[in-house]
Amino acid sequence: MTDEQYMLQALIEAQKAFDNEEVPVGAIIVMNNRIIARAYNQVELLNDSTAHAEILAITTAYNFLGSKYLPEATLYVTLEPCLMCSGALYWSKIGKIVYGADDEKNGYRKSCGSNIPYHPKTELVGGVLKDECARLMKDFFKARR
Repeated sequence: MTDEQYMLQALIEAQKAFDNEEVPVGAIIVMNNRIIARAYNQVELLNDSTAHAEILAITTAYNFLGSKYLPEATLYVTLEPCLMCSGALYWSKIGKIVYGADDEKNGYRKSCGSNIPYHPKTELVGGVLKDECARLMKDFFKARR
């Protein structure tokens, strides 16, 4: 599958968040062309500000693999990770991060600038299905104003 096809799977997770009145961010983790983890934001449901899609997906992948590192895995997430999630991704040693929409307000680049807060071996790709990912976020916040 392509990055776009996997991002469509992350968008399915983001739609679940949207439907549950959570900020619509979805994530999947892929390893050896197989989805090993799926998650979406559950901050409101769990009353936990750390229950971001990326964190939940990482934890699910660790449990699935029985490992604390993910060097052979790829994370697909609909929104640029925040600094908290970037820290967790750094420690996971994830092999690749693919994100959709930029997050100028809360993304890692707001705090880090041009410095990449990920493991030195982690590959980073941004802007995959950027418009589709951004549209879901815009629709969510538009409905709440």
